[in-house]
Amino acid sequence: MEHHFTGPSYTIGIEEELMIVDADSYELVNAIESLLEDAPNDATAGEIKPELMESVLEIATRPVANTAEAGEQLRALRRQVHDTAALRGLTIGSAGTHPFALWEDQRIASRLRYRELVNALRFVARQELIFGLHVHVGLDDPDKAIHVANGMRVHLPVLLALSANSPFWRGDGTGMASTRLPIFRAFPRVGVPPSYRDWADYEREIEFMVASGVMEDYTYLWYDVRPHPKLGTVEIRACDAQTRVEHTLGLAALIQAMVKELAEHFDEGKHLGEYPWQMLDENRWLAARHGLSGELVDLPTSGRVATKALARRLLDRLREHAQDLGSAAELDGIEDLLARGNGAARQVVVYEANHDLREVMAEVVAATAGDGDTEF
Repeated sequence: MEHHFTGPSYTIGIEEELMIVDADSYELVNAIESLLEDAPNDATAGEIKPELMESVLEIATRPVANTAEAGEQLRALRRQVHDTAALRGLTIGSAGTHPFALWEDQRIASRLRYRELVNALRFVARQELIFGLHVHVGLDDPDKAIHVANGMRVHLPVLLALSANSPFWRGDGTGMASTRLPIFRAFPRVGVPPSYRDWADYEREIEFMVASGVMEDYTYLWYDVRPHPKLGTVEIRACDAQTRVEHTLGLAALIQAMVKELAEHFDEGKHLGEYPWQMLDENRWLAARHGLSGELVDLPTSGRVATKALARRLLDRLREHAQDLGSAAELDGIEDLLARGNGAARQVVVYEANHDLREVMAEVVAATAGDGDTEF
């Protein structure tokens, strides 16, 4: 399999899936094609792309050295799509789910890949009205990429707990911090991936699945972390979309530091700890259910530890790596999540005042646009 794990290492790219909503009612609007028509065509400033549904757009930065540079692009992309939407009486919101939208009202984007996906997965694909944050980190060796992806599996629950931002679904509170997780769990080939011995083992498994007709290529593996051979990156897909850009950048900085730590672990010839897949998946569930307010299993000890304490421990350990990468300042976003709660907790605070989900969306839209005078 062709790959581009050639470096430079630790470059970072960020993708955000955003909501297209009516500026007055805050309902989702099937308007991606008109927004793409109006968007300036400047690949040097990042990309604006369609997603599965016409009420969703994706913005993606170019690969850069650190989260300070990524932040400049991401803020500019958010402003650009916000301004483009405003020309049509629309606006942009960012969270893991829309609080009251119905998937039955959403149109599938007119792209062959998405139509084939709906044809293959039917209801499972049609009800996937969710919004995620994906972070790519570049690496310079395919075996190292496998090692990093294997090692990242332990960190996925902490990332999910920090990023959980989807407590409402179809006009109701779900009791979940991340409702996005169980919705996406209906897809095949999602969640905590298997571990691979090395690049050759990964190649054999992908080639077997493609030859069997299960999938067209490796991009149909939608795991929470995966190697991306075409881009030469490890892609972390565990996080809900973030309302505040500072939280997106904080998570990206933490992920970049995690990748650096694991890459150096590989370079030193060290081996990863082995933990039952079931426990990795259980922690993922606990993070989706409780966010930062619950506990996770501390896998090396098998004891339970407060999720917030585990996240703090990880943040403190990785800060030096982030400093080396020029991304330490953006870790302030993680500090804010630990101090004031994740997006799910903030949405619930707004809702509890008046039990008004449109008020929740109004706050989401304002904070997505960078208005500091919000509950978020």
